[in-house]
Amino acid sequence: MGSSTSISNLFENGNGLEGNNNQLDPNNLEKDRASQLLDGLRKQFSGLKAKLIVPYLILTLLTAMVGTFIVTRLVASSVRERFFNQLYEASRVAADGIVRKEANHLANLRLMVFSEGVAEALNVRDAESLQDILWPLLLNNEIEAITVIDLSGHEILTMALSQENEQYNVYKGTDFSEIEIVRKILLGETDGQGDKFVGWLDTQFGPYFYTSAPVVNDAGELVGVFMVGTQMNSFLDELKTQALADIIILDDNASLLASTFPQDQGIKETLELVPKDIPFGDETFIKSFEIEETNRSYQAFYTPVVVRKMHMGTMGIALPSNYVVNAEATSRNTFSLIFSVATVSVIVLGYVLSQSIAKPILKLKSVSQAVAQGDLNQRSGFKRSDEIGDLASGFDLMTSRLRRRTAQAARLYQETLQRNEELARANARLQETQQQLLQSEKLAAIGELTAGIVHDVKNPLAVIKGLAEELQEEEGLTSEVIKQLSTIRDSATRASQIVSDLLKFARQATPEMRNQNVNDTIRAAVRLTDFLARKGQVEVGLELLPDPMMIVYDATQIEQVLVNLIRNSIQAMPNGGRIQIECKRTENGIAILVKDTGIGIPEQNLKRIFDPFFTTKPEGEGTGLGLSVSYGIISRHHGRIEVASKIGKGTIFTIQLPVEQPLAMREERAKWSQ
Repeated sequence: MGSSTSISNLFENGNGLEGNNNQLDPNNLEKDRASQLLDGLRKQFSGLKAKLIVPYLILTLLTAMVGTFIVTRLVASSVRERFFNQLYEASRVAADGIVRKEANHLANLRLMVFSEGVAEALNVRDAESLQDILWPLLLNNEIEAITVIDLSGHEILTMALSQENEQYNVYKGTDFSEIEIVRKILLGETDGQGDKFVGWLDTQFGPYFYTSAPVVNDAGELVGVFMVGTQMNSFLDELKTQALADIIILDDNASLLASTFPQDQGIKETLELVPKDIPFGDETFIKSFEIEETNRSYQAFYTPVVVRKMHMGTMGIALPSNYVVNAEATSRNTFSLIFSVATVSVIVLGYVLSQSIAKPILKLKSVSQAVAQGDLNQRSGFKRSDEIGDLASGFDLMTSRLRRRTAQAARLYQETLQRNEELARANARLQETQQQLLQSEKLAAIGELTAGIVHDVKNPLAVIKGLAEELQEEEGLTSEVIKQLSTIRDSATRASQIVSDLLKFARQATPEMRNQNVNDTIRAAVRLTDFLARKGQVEVGLELLPDPMMIVYDATQIEQVLVNLIRNSIQAMPNGGRIQIECKRTENGIAILVKDTGIGIPEQNLKRIFDPFFTTKPEGEGTGLGLSVSYGIISRHHGRIEVASKIGKGTIFTIQLPVEQPLAMREERAKWSQ
């Protein structure tokens, strides 16, 4: 029994030891270490340094991979591309050289065609006179060849520079009538560029580049043709010097016309340079060929030759392609090694820079962005002895000063705005008061003068009118006397009416203010002027608010103002037109607009129309008091009347009235009512 117990205990202890071994399992320890390692890496990669270094490292490696690919795979393509670009540039230079040569031909042609005596000598086929006239021009302008042709197409004179002895030779008698650039001029043909033509001519002295032009006399009649030419061999040598490439010129039949390849290079025939499968036309293309005698390969870029919008053939620009092959054979391993070393250096340098510069700069960037958004309480917080520390200190000092000055500027700005608003309001009130004061002084002065003389004038006028009427009733008066008496009576009547208007103007009755609907007053004024409107073929339109427009005013006086304005508008439209009357609510009252489509008021009269006795109507049709009286009525209503006009477009009068009259006006009205 004891042994059993011991064994039993031993197994229990063994189980316990096995359980302890499970708690210290190596697999669990490895998991814990891996978890801790991942947490550490996560913290490292979430920091600012890692965010700077890791993308930089990845970008550098990607750049290195792409760069290596470019170096190892595309270096040959780059060399070939440069070669083709050189071909294209040489082609452009050569084409520009041909155009410049043609322009030089035209300049020389104009100089010779318009020389004095040329047309006359050509008309009579005087070769000696033509030679005397043209000889100095050839020498001074270094012209290689000139040909003079009569109306039948035959050569009168040709002077051509010999390349062997550099002397001018003279030729005569050749038939050029079948040459296209001559035949077109003789037939009177022109193209989009005019009456000048260009072309290649293969002569016994070699190919020439010619430009032809007509020659006319003083009567505008064609008398012949001039041609100026340049030898193709010398011309192509000049183009080769400019383009730094060999030149091949083919005619429209794909036949070789000239080239810069020397004949002593062992070339059997020049035609061997030209591929037989060239698709001639308006397209550009590139062909390769090889000269076996010299063992050199060439690439030729063929392009159409177009001068004065005329297709003259094809030009080939040839460059030796041997160096392209040599460049492609350059060791790619060397470039790859150089690129790899450079990549490692960039990575190391980037890491160092990110540690010493990137962190403080990013800090300054965030602080500056906050300052830019208006937070002037930011500080960098750097305490360094290098340039970055100086930059941070300067930034903090700048921010502090900017904060103080911004606060001061904001305070001054608000004060300035407030004072400007006060000055603007005061200035507007002052100008309005000055204008009203001036107008009131005018009206008051004229009113006093009128009131003093109106009675003294009206009574004599009544006596004159009465005596004229009484004398008309006398017997035995001739018709002439009766007519003159009628004139006296009518004149006295008109003068009496003027005096009555003056009296009305002088009295300026105090308005009888009542709270009334201004829409009713507008409709009443329109009814009173309805006959005048229909008589003048004028259409009157109303635009009133549907609700009653109740304000305090004198309906009779405002009605008088509106009638006067409508009558003036009708008189301003002698051939008919339209008057539009509108009534609108404003911030402090109402506005009445009277618009017409009349002849308008000149700008120089706009400031005088409210002056008494100022009128632009014909003599006898107005006293110039209507608008003055209207101005006085509106002023006594504490309102304003304004005018805007354009000649030929029409005039707009605007009346502004307050809803309630000021206290002083109400007290004055109460005093007059007692």
